[in-house]
Amino acid sequence: MTVRNEGKPAEAGGATAHSAHGAISRRGLLALAGAAGVAACTPTTSGGPAFPNPGTLPVPTGPAVTGETLGTGSVRVALLLPKSGQGNGPALASAMQNAASLGLNDFTANDLTILVKDSGGTAGTASAAAQAAISEGAELIIGPVFAAEVGGVGPVARAANVPVVAFSSDPSVAASGVYLLGFLIDGQAQRVLAQAASAGKRSVAGIISTSAFGNLAEAALRQAAGRYGLRLAQVERFNPGDQAKAVAAVAANSSQIDCLFVPEGPGIAPQIAQALRAQNVDLGRVKLLGTGVWNDPSVYGDATLAGGWFPSPEISGFANFAGRYRSSFGAEPPLTASLAYDAVVLAAGLVKTAGAQRFQLSVLTNPQGFLSSVNGLFRFNANGTNDRGLAVYEVTGSSPSLVSPAPRAFTGA
Repeated sequence: MTVRNEGKPAEAGGATAHSAHGAISRRGLLALAGAAGVAACTPTTSGGPAFPNPGTLPVPTGPAVTGETLGTGSVRVALLLPKSGQGNGPALASAMQNAASLGLNDFTANDLTILVKDSGGTAGTASAAAQAAISEGAELIIGPVFAAEVGGVGPVARAANVPVVAFSSDPSVAASGVYLLGFLIDGQAQRVLAQAASAGKRSVAGIISTSAFGNLAEAALRQAAGRYGLRLAQVERFNPGDQAKAVAAVAANSSQIDCLFVPEGPGIAPQIAQALRAQNVDLGRVKLLGTGVWNDPSVYGDATLAGGWFPSPEISGFANFAGRYRSSFGAEPPLTASLAYDAVVLAAGLVKTAGAQRFQLSVLTNPQGFLSSVNGLFRFNANGTNDRGLAVYEVTGSSPSLVSPAPRAFTGA
């Protein structure tokens, strides 16, 4: 079967080395090819990068700035993070601010001042943070993280004609001028089902939770199955912790399917796989298909998921980023932190390459997209969602095996 891929990332092929220029447009990549050290992927100072001390550096002439800042450039960009939010918000905010600092340092001779604002974890606090940043001259808002925060920021930013590059993966808060950098389930399902179709698979089933994520995953499965010509045999939903009936229903029909979409994460997917094996489902014939949440060390070594495929940016990019992050901050970065790195390098690259047009919507939605040294190829769509160039990996019980490399360019651009 030939899998059509118009307007999406090209499938397997192309170079596998990551760009040393980070997340900048391919047109900008050519323009900056001779600029030594621009967005280099190694620290520019021996012994680790020297980061600006937030709040102690002078800021460029313009409206008065309050709170923390990173950098001293002439172009102001806001970074909205849930520094006082609930749950894991503050810890995530700290990691993402560290990653933003790393990106700013890696892009030598950048012209940015980053205004760090507390989005607080709610729509109201995020809206106030956006208003403050805009009043202080922010030309672009990076963040916030959570969907509710993005919902609060969007109307404020759009009224001021200030674009937003947010970290959420909830497509319901995307809009023209409010672009999501998070990893969207639609693209993940498309990539892994495209790979299954190209490998000769013809039918698919799904075992999916009744969560909000599960609702998005089921919709993505149905769309991708239709796009790549896979017969959707059945979709079984389950309440968290009660997947036995869903597993039994799929096991009873396993002779009619040759791949099974299990989008759930490391805490649930192995249990589903183990239960399927216990009911004599041949997971050598029925290919397990996961999502980006399988890109986790606890999945890599799980023998119950061995043979399953999952989509992800090429793992080496994040591994290199994580190594530099550990050297600088003495801790492991969460995957989400890499989005802050990408967003800052993207902003710095557009300032460098696009001049006064740097954050216009036509520039941000360049159909050729951008290339990140950490997370690979991506582009923003006019409706605020994104497309990503993802690799496909196989779980082996040890290190994942690369099935299909990430593309290096979008087709149909």
